[in-house]
Amino acid sequence: MAHHPNLIAGQWRDGPGARADINPSDTTDVVGYYSTADAEQAGEAVAAAAAAAPGWAATPGAARGDILDRAGTELLVRSAELGEQLAREEGKTLPEAVAEVARAGHLLKFHAGQALRNTGEHLDSVRPGVEVTVTREPVGVVSIITPWNFPIAIPAWKIAPALAYGNTVVFKPAESVPASAWALVDALHRAGLPPGVLNLVMGRGRDIGDILTGSPEVGAISLTGSVSTGERVLRAATRRRARVQLEMGGKNPLIIADDADLDLAVEVALHGSYGSTGQRCTASSRLVVADRLHDEFVDKLWTRLEKWQVGDARAEGTDMGPVVDAQQLAQDLHYIEIARKEGAQLLGGEQLERERPGYYLQPALLVGTGNDDTVNREEVFGPVASVIRVADHDEAVSVANDTEFGLTAGIVTRSLARAGDFRRRSTAGMVMVNVPTAGVDFHVPFGGRGASSYGPREQGTAAREFFTATKTSYIAAGVPD
Repeated sequence: MAHHPNLIAGQWRDGPGARADINPSDTTDVVGYYSTADAEQAGEAVAAAAAAAPGWAATPGAARGDILDRAGTELLVRSAELGEQLAREEGKTLPEAVAEVARAGHLLKFHAGQALRNTGEHLDSVRPGVEVTVTREPVGVVSIITPWNFPIAIPAWKIAPALAYGNTVVFKPAESVPASAWALVDALHRAGLPPGVLNLVMGRGRDIGDILTGSPEVGAISLTGSVSTGERVLRAATRRRARVQLEMGGKNPLIIADDADLDLAVEVALHGSYGSTGQRCTASSRLVVADRLHDEFVDKLWTRLEKWQVGDARAEGTDMGPVVDAQQLAQDLHYIEIARKEGAQLLGGEQLERERPGYYLQPALLVGTGNDDTVNREEVFGPVASVIRVADHDEAVSVANDTEFGLTAGIVTRSLARAGDFRRRSTAGMVMVNVPTAGVDFHVPFGGRGASSYGPREQGTAAREFFTATKTSYIAAGVPD
């Protein structure tokens, strides 16, 4: 079986260790073996990125964009192949995995265009004979640290703008899903990136994280991960005043108003709560349901969930794949048990056995919960959603906002007035009306408030705010001879 090395200074290099990438649909299946870096290799990657930074910053935007465009085209052409690999290593269904690869391709191609749109300003000074220009320049070396739940899309939406705006990158993917990240880096490397511009160091955060966040050459850190990891990164970066961009999760509400189209509400909740095995920071984990529709909504949603096929992520007809690994499965079961002890009625939520060993969990619907219950305060990150009964629209909005998180929030309603009121009063960074809370476009800003996010927004044109630094220049041309 092939062994996949790290990429440092344009060279593929074995690390001091290796990790097996295990298929969560069949734990006897090894996707591949991937090198793990140590602190020394991580330091070499940072040094390589620092050495390459001046040359890449001076490279014309059109040339940077061409490389991103070539790599994006390759991902689109290979979406079926790479999608199967993604489903095999992470466990989301094959259609979801193929769509994620395609999204990564589109992200690269979008930012290929942005490489030529790094616009500035030209202003008159308050002083005669002086002109002012405001320009955007690369930050320098950027450390990018990504999670396991979107193993190619999230790396793409961070790496693409970093490179487009002239930064160099040291990239550490989640250790449990290296194959998709490796394929992305390989495509960008072969598309023509100069040595050192993009470096890949796989491995454990405890071994290399301090190098990626604490090295003085690193000017910015972009991380998607847990709140605890984000807080550690923020403390490390703040000590030396590095830029930080953090996406750390959510406890997202979906309001089912008393005038909602019930069939639409069930579809929106079904895919928002349980798509991608519920392993999305944007998942609808709190279903806030008006009293008038509560019982019928629960019945219809559970009728649909009971029919869902849970199985091998790559098998035809599978509605939901396995949980990513044993640790996540244990976490899901732990929160389900806590909810039961706190008085919730549990529908589903049983660990399942299939023909081959895997981390299979029946979708769980927790009924009769209160917003102060543990399961409604802490992020579970699995196919687990809870139902909170409310009396009216005002209570629904109040419950929806009653959380330390603020990533995304949704409402299903026929009323434009209620939709508009919720959009204005919601304290989330993204608001969805009659569509799932999970599922965002690649060309618009992504991010939340509170414990969900810190720093400038990701994706779209907003990405420029994090990956560039502003320079204001005053120019006195003088009097011509």
